[in-house]
Amino acid sequence: MRTDSSPGTLPAREHLPAGDAGTPVLDVVIPVYNEEKDLQPCVLRLHEHLKRTFPYAFRITIADNASTDTTPLVSQRLEAEIPEVKAFRLEQKGRGRALRTVWSASDAPILAYMDVDLSTDLNALLPLVAPLISGHSDLAIGSRLARSSRVVRGPKREFISRAYNLILRGSLQARFSDAQCGFKAIRRDVAQVLLPLVEDTGWFFDTEMLVIAERAGLRIHEVPVDWVDDPDSTVHIVKTATEDLKGVWRVGKALASGSLPLDRITRPFGDDPRDREIQDVPKGLARQLVGFCVVGGLSTLFYLVLYSAFRQFGGSQIANALALLVSAVANTAANRRLTFGVRGRGGAVRHQAQGLVVFGIGLALTSGSLAALNAASSDPAHSTELAVLIAANLAATVLRFLLFRAWVFPDRDDDQPRSTVVAGHTPSSPTYPTQQPYAPLPQRPTPHHQYATAPQSSYETTEFRAGEAAEQRSWRDATVQLQPVRPTDTDPRNS
Repeated sequence: MRTDSSPGTLPAREHLPAGDAGTPVLDVVIPVYNEEKDLQPCVLRLHEHLKRTFPYAFRITIADNASTDTTPLVSQRLEAEIPEVKAFRLEQKGRGRALRTVWSASDAPILAYMDVDLSTDLNALLPLVAPLISGHSDLAIGSRLARSSRVVRGPKREFISRAYNLILRGSLQARFSDAQCGFKAIRRDVAQVLLPLVEDTGWFFDTEMLVIAERAGLRIHEVPVDWVDDPDSTVHIVKTATEDLKGVWRVGKALASGSLPLDRITRPFGDDPRDREIQDVPKGLARQLVGFCVVGGLSTLFYLVLYSAFRQFGGSQIANALALLVSAVANTAANRRLTFGVRGRGGAVRHQAQGLVVFGIGLALTSGSLAALNAASSDPAHSTELAVLIAANLAATVLRFLLFRAWVFPDRDDDQPRSTVVAGHTPSSPTYPTQQPYAPLPQRPTPHHQYATAPQSSYETTEFRAGEAAEQRSWRDATVQLQPVRPTDTDPRNS
C-alpha cells in the first residue's frame, strides 16, 4: 500500500471560484477498450446533452486504454469534428490507470467519468456535479441501490452487486451504497491529494478511492440514478469479482495496520457543526457506549476461556483471580484503543494502573454485595444470589464506564486550541488573499453554428504510457490556481 506523501491538506471547501475563460469547468472522461461500435453514439449523445443542459464550459475526454480495434481511429475522428472532444491514448489496459492518468493531467476543476454504454440516464449528470461546484461535497457517485433509483437488470447482476456492497460494509465499514456504478465525479483539488494513495489500476479503483476518501472524512454525495443494464457488456464478472475481493483484503490490511496516511487528506471544513461549543452534549457518547459494550462482551468470553484453562492447574479461587486479572488488563487495552480512541504508547502504563483500580472497585462492589447478602441471610436462595450478582455487576459495569470516561480516558480536546486539528498541515495548504474580486464561472458560448465558435480548450492531446503522467506533468503544473469565493468578496458586475 502506498505511503507516499501527498501535496498537502485540502483547503476549506468553497463554492467553485472563477477560472480562466478558456478552462472547462467539467471534464467528463469516458474510459474505453475496444468500443469501436458504441463510442461514437455515446460521445454524440453525451455532447448533445451537455450542450443543451450544462450551463458552463465542458470537455469530453476519450481515454483509450490499449484498444486493439479501430477505437483509436474513431476517437481521433470525433476529436477532429467536435472541439469539446479530446482523445487520450494509453498503451496499457486498466480503467483505473486510464482515469488516474487523464484526471492527473486535466485542468478542469470538476472531474467525472461514465461508462461508454451510458447505462446511467444522463439527467443525473447535473445533480452529480452540482454539489461539487457549490462546495457542498468532495466526491459524488451515482447509486443504483438508493431507494428512489430505478434499475433494470437481471437477477444475477443484482445479486452480485448487492453482495459486493454488503462485503464492503461488513469488512471495510463502508457507508456509501454503490461502489461500482460507472458514474462518478470528484473535485480536482481532492483528486490531487487522493489519487496518489490509490493503488489499483483496474475495476477496484473506484472502491479503493471511495474507501480512502470516506475514512479520511471527505464528504461523498450520492445521487439516485435510472440505470438499464447493458446485455452486451464485456465485463468478466468472475475475474472482476476475484480482483475486487483481493483489493478488499489489501485495503483492509492497510487500514488495520495504519499504513495509509489518512491524516494527509483531512480538510478543514470551516463552519462544521461538530466544531461548535454546545453545552451539555457529551462528545462521542453513543459511539463510546457501543464500543464499551462490544469490548465488554468479548472480555467476558475471554475471561471464561482463561478461567477454564487456569482451572486445569489450580483451584477455583486462584483460577478466577488470574482470569479476572488478565481479562481486566486486556479490557483496559481494548477500551483504550477501540472505545476511547487513544493511540500510541504514551500513558499506557498509567492507564493500565488506573484500569486495575477501576477493576478493584468493581470487584469490591460485587464481593461486598455477596457479603452483605450472606450477612442478612445465613442460607440465601440460589435465585436471590443470582439476582444480587446481576444487579451488582450491572452497577459495576456502569461505574466502570463512567470512571473510564471521566478519569482514565478523559476527553482532553477542550484543553487544547481548536486550531491544532489542522495546524500541522497548514503550511503546505494553498494560501488565499482575504479580498479578491471574482468573475463568473466560464460560460458555454451560444454559437450560431453548432461547433463553429465553440471555445478552444488549451488541453493538449498527449500520448502517455501508463505511469508517465507524473513525469510528463506535475500535479501542480496540471492545475489552475483558483481563488475562493468568500462572503466578503465584491462582485464587479454589481459595482
